[in-house]
Amino acid sequence: MKSKLKSLGKTIKKDRKFLIMCLPAIIFFLIFAYLPMPGIWVAFVKFDFAKGIFGSPFVGLGNLKFIAMSGKLGMLVRNTILYNVGFIVTSTAIQILIALLFNELTNKTFRKYTQSFMILPNFISYVLVGVFSFALFNNTNGILNAILQMFGQAPVNVYENAAAWPFILVLVNLWKGAGYGSIVYFAALMGMDKEMLEAAKVDGATSLQRIRYITLPSLRPTIIILLLLSVGGILHGNFDLFYNLVGSNNVTLLNSTDVLETFIFRAMVSNSNFSTAAAVSFIQSIFGLVVVLVTNGIVKKVEPDYALF
Repeated sequence: MKSKLKSLGKTIKKDRKFLIMCLPAIIFFLIFAYLPMPGIWVAFVKFDFAKGIFGSPFVGLGNLKFIAMSGKLGMLVRNTILYNVGFIVTSTAIQILIALLFNELTNKTFRKYTQSFMILPNFISYVLVGVFSFALFNNTNGILNAILQMFGQAPVNVYENAAAWPFILVLVNLWKGAGYGSIVYFAALMGMDKEMLEAAKVDGATSLQRIRYITLPSLRPTIIILLLLSVGGILHGNFDLFYNLVGSNNVTLLNSTDVLETFIFRAMVSNSNFSTAAAVSFIQSIFGLVVVLVTNGIVKKVEPDYALF
């Protein structure tokens, strides 16, 4: 035991600079992730403000009954998973493409300003995105209908067209996060061995051949790790995106745009039931953990070097 403590002390002393650099992140997760963990008990009780979390009556998984009884559980899970699959697939593909394009640019000044322009949408509030969306699509004086009328076409009521919103939501999510997400892939490309690319170029390989046989294979570990992290939230809907663009009470669009978070929000507003929201969030987290473990197990069997653990 003493030898282990002595070895730990030596390791801490040796890596103290790195540990100090990590200290803000460690404190952040301790305060906002680990200390609130006992509050998960609210998911298993019928929360009463007067009695508090631990004094409220225990109901187990009874807080999930209202979703099962609503008859919408299948639709909510389907929408949430399908939207997240669409977000993950399109974002990953476009982020890799943007990183590859940045890597091919030789003008560093142009690349720097282009990167800044591409990252900018990530810092725009979803509230403003919702305002832009309404200004573009509303059926009275929206920009889209104004353009259609200029060309003699009939106006379109996008907010009553359920089939259009899956594409709109995927495109908005892509526009907002693709530039920022490409930074990780671009950083991975910056750490790649440039001598291989130069050797391939000398041997007569074209840009596409270098990307296909050298660049993309070097990105495989990064792609797999980010995908593993993404699938953990596959049952979590992007509430800000759905609420600000579509809202939570548009009956015409509910079947195609309603996800677990917007459904829970409506229940919270009407019933003020915090226990229900906590119970659904708990189930979502457990599901995400199981998906990550299963996916990581598959990756570990196929490519052990690329697994998270």
